[in-house]
Parts: sequence; structure tokens; C-alpha cells
Amino acid sequence: QVQLVESGGGSVQAGGSLRLSCAASARPLTTYGAGWFRRAPGKEREFVASIDWIGLRTLYADSVKGRFTISRDNAKNTLFLQMNSLKPEDTAVYYCAAKWRAGRGYSSSVNEYDAWGQGTQVTVSS
Repeated sequence: QVQLVESGGGSVQAGGSLRLSCAASARPLTTYGAGWFRRAPGKEREFVASIDWIGLRTLYADSVKGRFTISRDNAKNTLFLQMNSLKPEDTAVYYCAAKWRAGRGYSSSVNEYDAWGQGTQVTVSS
């Protein structure tokens, strides 16, 4: 198994930036693909971004494309999500996730992920 712990959430004004981190333990980061999801109040969990195990291929939701960047530092066992030009509609709890049973590539499907972090709150005010 793998344990995932997010950090870096907080409150920011619209147009601002935040950088989320996800520290992985109990299993090398190179053994799985990874992604970020979010859940806004009253809504279902939705896909944000995903990256393959080596960091060469990425996938983004249309709503964040051009504003968010997913990356990983396998040497430090850490996943990142750089969020720029934040909007109030980006307000949500953000979760990092890892997948290996369905392969180590990227994926937007929540059902393909095997482990989840506890989430970190991001609040964007207008």
C-alpha cells in the first residue's frame, strides 16, 4: 500500500496561486501513476489532473487546462499541483491519488485509483 498526505492548501483571492504537494510513503512513487481530484461542496468528486509514473505524459480537465500544472519528483516521492489564475469555482477539497492495479499511466477515472490522501482545502475568494 501507499500512504498519501497532501499539503499546501489555503485561502487565496481570485487570480492568485497555490502549490499543492502530496508526499507518498510506504511505496516508491515510481511504481504508480498519480492524479489530483477535487470535491466542491454539494458536488461529486471530479478529475483535475493526472500524470504517468515517469512524468512524461499528463492529462488535464478542460476547466483547469492552461492554469494548473501537475508534476512529480520521484526522487523525493512527491507529487505537485501548481495552481495559477485561481477562480472562485476552484474552491474545493483537493485529493491526491495513486493508481497501480490499472497500470502506471495517467487516467481521469476515479475508479482506477487505488489509494487516496485525506484532502486539503482550497478556498478562492472573489
